[in-house]
Amino acid sequence: MSVLVGPREEWRRILLEGTPQWVRPEGDRLRLGDGRFVAEADAVYLPPCDPTKIICIHLNYESRRVEFRAPELTTPTYFQKPLTALNAHRGKLSRPADCQFLNYEGEVGVIVGKPMRNIGRDAVWDHIAGFAPVNDVGAQDFRDTDAGSMLRVKGMDGFCPIGPGIVRGIDIREQAVRTYINGKVVQEGALAEMTFDIPYILADLCRHITLLPGDLILSGTPANSRPMAIGDVVEVEVTGVGRLTNTVQEIPAPAHDVGHDPTDTDTVRRVALGGDWWAQQGQASA
Repeated sequence: MSVLVGPREEWRRILLEGTPQWVRPEGDRLRLGDGRFVAEADAVYLPPCDPTKIICIHLNYESRRVEFRAPELTTPTYFQKPLTALNAHRGKLSRPADCQFLNYEGEVGVIVGKPMRNIGRDAVWDHIAGFAPVNDVGAQDFRDTDAGSMLRVKGMDGFCPIGPGIVRGIDIREQAVRTYINGKVVQEGALAEMTFDIPYILADLCRHITLLPGDLILSGTPANSRPMAIGDVVEVEVTGVGRLTNTVQEIPAPAHDVGHDPTDTDTVRRVALGGDWWAQQGQASA
């Protein structure tokens, strides 16, 4: 069994002259395969993977379970994001004008490297291409609909930024994930806190679902997911891997009123505000 520990290796993907290019970071420059360099500050990033599916786990950090006062878990549950949710380093996160609870969730993304079907836990590491910071963005205003699938909550366009690159050669088990808003740490958790570790998650999923190269698995977020404001710069850092940066912007509300509208209910606020909501309830009953 390998845990991908070796010399650290990072690949990023950018758009250059209308063409996707894989590059290697070297200081403040990116090296193209043909030997040319691009200034990192000028790069237009693309997601560092081409998944056929994006699968996410619910409530996988003990701190988040405690924050929500949920019972101890004996088996994981999952949901999917559409491929159109993919976004990249330095991309914009768009909050519709009729929504107010756009939450960050810093996570470690696992990118599959080889086909996986009915692979046991001990073999999982050998089937992983690498890791990347991911923000599992969600418009919690839609928590009152979709029967728990979170299709509209987590599946809006651009709600899965990943990057800047894909990294291997580090022991991901020893790392931590942090989220920053405008430079301030607002969320932090060690991967050792996970209820179900990465080999468990992938082995569980591939018992019945073939995972293909490029597929993206989101491994959960720690406590303190909270709403972002328009103009916020949100960053997700995975130690040893990298730091993903995005900026929140507002876009118009949908042009028609078909379907479920955003709501502001106790269910919505309980998830969007997490421990802050529980504290408010305690104050109200005091």
